[in-house]
Amino acid sequence: MASEKFAALLSEQVGHEFAAHQQYVAIACYYDALTMPRMAALFFQQAIEERDHAMMMVQYLLDADVPVRIPGVADPINDFEDVVAPVTLALAQEKRVTDQINELTRVARDENDFASDQFMQWFIKEQVEEVSKMGDLLAVVTRSSGDLEAIEHWVAREEKGVAADPTAPPVAGA
Repeated sequence: MASEKFAALLSEQVGHEFAAHQQYVAIACYYDALTMPRMAALFFQQAIEERDHAMMMVQYLLDADVPVRIPGVADPINDFEDVVAPVTLALAQEKRVTDQINELTRVARDENDFASDQFMQWFIKEQVEEVSKMGDLLAVVTRSSGDLEAIEHWVAREEKGVAADPTAPPVAGA
């Protein structure tokens, strides 16, 4: 059974993950409108990952017999000044989520909630990857902001898609 404090914070995190999902859909739509299909696909895939993170958390709460309440989310940002701004936003979002995941882990440990601590370990690893990915993408988009084709070529070359991770927590409804 998850501690009450951890469960409350994890329920909030579900909302943060759904907000990230919507933000990535908005970013994907922005790039699609610029006829940048590789960037659009990258962010549509990121959106799916964020949705799955939320649903992993929902499944954990269900498994821990915690009543699940899905929080609402604020509207995402839909308008951007240039091709760099969405990736800058994405990197800031991933860094914020990293802080939130670290706080959840700290609370689990402080509450001697070992099962919840173990659950959070996958998310810690995931956030290292996400921050690195967005940091690299920001460097490329910043360097090539005047050459959209160069950005598209880099994404086509470097993005290998997402392989199933057998260590990932189960996704609710999957």
